[in-house]
Amino acid sequence: MPIYEYQCRSCGSKKEHLQKLSDEPISICPSCDSNAYIKLISAPGFKLKGSGWDATDFKNSSMPKIDPKKNNKPIPEAKPKNKPDVLAKNNKPSSTK
Repeated sequence: MPIYEYQCRSCGSKKEHLQKLSDEPISICPSCDSNAYIKLISAPGFKLKGSGWDATDFKNSSMPKIDPKKNNKPIPEAKPKNKPDVLAKNNKPSSTK
C-alpha cells in the first residue's frame, strides 16, 4: 500500500497516511478537525534495484572506464608489419647452378 502525504491548510499540520489505491482521500485534518486537509504530490520513496530494471540492464562492467580529461583512444592490436623487401628476399627462387 502506498504512503500518501497530507497537509492541513488551516493549522499547517503535515502527516503521512498509509492508504489503499482505492481508498478515498482523507479530507478532515486529524489535528484540528477542519476540512482543509489536502493530499500533497511528492516523489516516490523507493529505488528499483537488481536485474530487470533499465537502470542496471544497460551498464556494461567489462568496458574500460574512460577518463574525459585524458585522450583515451583505444589501442589497436599489435600486428606484425610485413615489409615488401623482406618478403621479396625470402621468396626468391634459389639458383640451381
